[in-house]
Amino acid sequence: MLADTPDPPYVAVIFTSTRTEGDYGYETMAETMMELASKQPGFLGVESARDGVGITVSYWVDRASARAWKEVAEHSVAQRQGRKIWYSDYRVRIATVDRAYSMHSSTFDGQDATTTATTATPE
Repeated sequence: MLADTPDPPYVAVIFTSTRTEGDYGYETMAETMMELASKQPGFLGVESARDGVGITVSYWVDRASARAWKEVAEHSVAQRQGRKIWYSDYRVRIATVDRAYSMHSSTFDGQDATTTATTATPE
């Protein structure tokens, strides 16, 4: 599911990772962290995918909100477990989103994205 974020600006925390073999409680902790993050002040949404490399992007109203999430005690426990057990490598990148659009809100080739494509008929 794609996050329904407000108009920019807002902050994106991009977490990319490669996993170690085995679950060792990872899935349960990931679900717990998603639920906990969604209850934090300033949380806007999250998007996540894993196919070899995992990518999770969480969205926050500002850097202070993103920083506060990093400091939540339960999240700190998960971070320690990740370093010790679940990840062979990871990267965290924090960015400000200045522009955002979707398939349904943008234009392509000068046509409104909501316009239904038409099939050309032979002359």
